[in-house]
Amino acid sequence: MRLHRLLKTIIENRDGASTVEYGMILAFIVLAIFATLQGVASETVSMWNNVAAKSSAAMSKN
Repeated sequence: MRLHRLLKTIIENRDGASTVEYGMILAFIVLAIFATLQGVASETVSMWNNVAAKSSAAMSKN
């Protein structure tokens, strides 16, 4: 009887549901930020590599 009451209490308890939902929302936001930063980082590295190549080319012409 105690086990039945304990299981019923666990199943009916909804206190942690909103915490889990907020945690999932936060996880999706963090993943979106990481994906965006990865794209920005790739573009930034490409831009600086281009600047370095053009600077080297300009310096070698002198």
